[in-house]
Amino acid sequence: MKARNHSVSVLLMLFSILFCVCLIAANVFETKQIAFFGHSQTAGVIVFPISYIINDVVCEVWGFKKTRLLIWTGFIMNFFFVAIGALCDWLPGADYWENDEGFHAIFGLAPRIALASFAAFISGSFVNAYVMSRMKIHDGQKRFSLRAILSTVFGETTDSVIFFPLAFLGVIPAAELPWIMLYQVMLKTAYEIIVLPLTIRVVAWVKKHEQTDVYDNDISYSIWKLFDL
Repeated sequence: MKARNHSVSVLLMLFSILFCVCLIAANVFETKQIAFFGHSQTAGVIVFPISYIINDVVCEVWGFKKTRLLIWTGFIMNFFFVAIGALCDWLPGADYWENDEGFHAIFGLAPRIALASFAAFISGSFVNAYVMSRMKIHDGQKRFSLRAILSTVFGETTDSVIFFPLAFLGVIPAAELPWIMLYQVMLKTAYEIIVLPLTIRVVAWVKKHEQTDVYDNDISYSIWKLFDL
């Protein structure tokens, strides 16, 4: 029987760890509202776009299959963190514990917000990876910058279109939601553009270090084939 190669490189493993940390950190930072160029934003906007940059790097170097594993790993780890946080929030505090309110503000994520967040993340991340993959097949080595930006636009648009109506319809006036979603997409895309010179150098170094540059010819883009590496 021929053994199947399910191995991943150490570098890919490190990217995966950073990806998961960014997602979990974004959940915690979302609990703080910050003033950003005259607009209110959650502090999660500082770290969450990094997950899309990692998505781009992994898809560009290792291809859609490895990115699919990355996305599902991030989803599962994030779900685990949120679930354990909710459990700890639900458990009664000790008699001397006096910080229930603060703990609840961070870990008492409303089920509606959690559902919206998970659905938006998984959809936006896979759209981002799919656009990266298909554009690379078409363009080859050329136009990495364009596919990095466009994949973010499509991915973040999908994320926002799913998250904000699910999380805030009926809470935020319906007329305001499109503008909030548009601003989110513009802000996160601008983030991608600002760090693009660094992303380009990271991709070039990783390709050289790993001696790999995967093209996703004739693969299945099903999001469910988790162990098809």
